[in-house]
Amino acid sequence: MKTFANSLLALWQQLGLNQRVSLAVAALAVAGGLIAVVMWSKRPDYQLLYARMGDKDAAAVISYLQSQNIPHQVTAGGTAVQVPADQVYKLRMDLAGKGIPSGEGVGFEIFDKGQFGLSDFVQRTNYLRALQGELSRTIMQVQGVRSARVMIVQPENRLLLTDQGVKATASVFIDVGGGRLDIDQVNSIRHLVANSVQGLAVDQVAIVDNRGRVLSEELKQDPTLGTASSQMRYKQQVEDYLAKKVESMLAAVIGPGNAVVRVSAEIETEATTLVQEKFDPEGQVVRTLTKTEDTTASTESRASGGAVGVSANLPEKSGSTAAADAPPVSKNDQSRKNSTTTYEINRTVTNTTRNPGTVKNLSAAVFVAPRVTPAAPPAAGADPKAPPAEPVVQKRSAEELNALRQLVVNALGLKAAPGQTLESLVSLQETPFQAVDRVPAQIAALQSEGRLQSWIEVASRWAAVAGAALVLLIFVRILGKQKPEPVPVEVLSMTPEAAARALPNSNSVTADVLNELIRRKPANAGAALRDWAASEGPAVAASKN
Repeated sequence: MKTFANSLLALWQQLGLNQRVSLAVAALAVAGGLIAVVMWSKRPDYQLLYARMGDKDAAAVISYLQSQNIPHQVTAGGTAVQVPADQVYKLRMDLAGKGIPSGEGVGFEIFDKGQFGLSDFVQRTNYLRALQGELSRTIMQVQGVRSARVMIVQPENRLLLTDQGVKATASVFIDVGGGRLDIDQVNSIRHLVANSVQGLAVDQVAIVDNRGRVLSEELKQDPTLGTASSQMRYKQQVEDYLAKKVESMLAAVIGPGNAVVRVSAEIETEATTLVQEKFDPEGQVVRTLTKTEDTTASTESRASGGAVGVSANLPEKSGSTAAADAPPVSKNDQSRKNSTTTYEINRTVTNTTRNPGTVKNLSAAVFVAPRVTPAAPPAAGADPKAPPAEPVVQKRSAEELNALRQLVVNALGLKAAPGQTLESLVSLQETPFQAVDRVPAQIAALQSEGRLQSWIEVASRWAAVAGAALVLLIFVRILGKQKPEPVPVEVLSMTPEAAARALPNSNSVTADVLNELIRRKPANAGAALRDWAASEGPAVAASKN
């Protein structure tokens, strides 16, 4: 170290004034660069707090940060704010508690201030704006949604409606960045909006993401299953439900992960209406009963006092003769009864309507893994270098497989038709699985990725410092390898005044002449002194010895 210091000192003494100044300036520049890099590496790591904010929201956030004396940076033209990484989540919770940012929309706080003299149209418009704002804020709480905007269209309440088919509709625009929402998340947003608006059906809610994809088109309910996509989606839902049902049952019997179940369902896709009318003669009943009764009576007899009239009063006829000539008495009685009975035959009318979606037939395929018995531990005197014993695989008997098949049949509710067997409905086979333990590999990959990320962050902080130190080392090495070149001394012509002051025995060189030469050409004087020291130094040392 002392030798290196002496060499540097000797090198410094050999340098000229300009070279010393240049070296000092370079050293100061490198030192300043190192100080700047160290200061830059020690500055706080800023992370995004909020982005794409409006002017009001950005002003509110910055005002809060300034009031709390929290360092921050405003980027993206004033629409984004960055704060130290260790304070991001705390600040988000604090700002959320104060309702900042408001999310580029107004909620029901629009009615906090009393507004008198507003028309009914303005009141309904404000209510619609508040409802849209509240729904937007709620949707933004869903994981994966960066921002959301809701537009609701409701029919006007008029006394005389010309179009009775107008229904409420809603459109939701969501920004998911570069991600994608699950079907359950999209469906939850649809139901959230539909249940918040009066008269709005779930199928009338359209959801569009920032990439222009309609996320709700495949989720619309088709009651008649008229489209192929609806039929396939319903068929897949039925098969997945039944397969999970059987797998969960088998997992409790033979262990999780030891059974694979696939169900195939035949779905009825046509709507049918059946009208059936039946008559039952044995079940007849009396509907009407009509009875009619007619009675007729006729009576005729002779008078006992003779004929009535003038002939009875004549003297020449006697009374006995008149009585003898009278007709006999006749009597006629007639009676008739009529009865009419009407019977009603029992009739049954059956009207059956079958909607599509009925499961016509089911079949299942099941794979089960054989039983695996763990290997016995090594004995006390066993060789420690011996390979470990492998587990024992035991296959199930035919009775056990049939019992498992019967469980699957009962779980699916299958019934064999005439001529079918259970084996044709449920195919169950026992085969060893190719078990691949991917969990440790995934954990190791995640851990290595995390360590790599941490090393990258550390390296990015100290890379600039290492680069500056390397540049300084290279500069010193190059400077040490360079040797100073001798600078020839220029001979200057003396002025007459200097020549007059010159000493006769000093080769015309006086103190005034030397001062004049040094003043006019200081570099030449320095080079001459270095040359003299280099040439005279060894001679003086030898003389001393």
